Amino acid sequence: MKNLTKLSIAFLMVLGCGLSAQAQTGDPVEAEATATATIITPLTLTKTGDMNFGNITATAAGGTVELSPGAVRTANGVQLPATTGTVTAAAFDVSGAGDYAYIVTLPTTHTITETVGGTAEMTVDTFTSSLTNEEGTLDGTGADSFTVGATLSVGADQAAGEYTNATGFTVSVNYQ
Repeated sequence: MKNLTKLSIAFLMVLGCGLSAQAQTGDPVEAEATATATIITPLTLTKTGDMNFGNITATAAGGTVELSPGAVRTANGVQLPATTGTVTAAAFDVSGAGDYAYIVTLPTTHTITETVGGTAEMTVDTFTSSLTNEEGTLDGTGADSFTVGATLSVGADQAAGEYTNATGFTVSVNYQ
């Protein structure tokens, strides 16, 4: 009887292993998933104002004028006369998908040239925006704006005149 019990247990174990193997090699279990995509509104960037450092008096040593994104000037080695002229930071409007974050890419350097005669030049660099870490977020309607300042390098005894560059400097935005 003991042998019969042992034989029965062994048979059931073999049968159980066989059933387990059949369950694993049977028909596959299936599920379905859908694919979805959302196309969002592309970003647009519109210039609403140009950068203008205003009136500056050159010196024998030269220097710089820092223009903040808030249009505040700071002179280093040059003079800012009481008649300031037009002082503005560049201004931009951004539009796109509501509540999305974007990042601004600013130029590294830009050259402006004397408009009459066209030979004297000054360099504009160290561009900064009014956004923290050059990152912004569109509001619920998909709109935002920011301003850009920079530093103007004025040469020693820089030639008097108006300086500009008709091609302007490039600012770009991309979704984060």
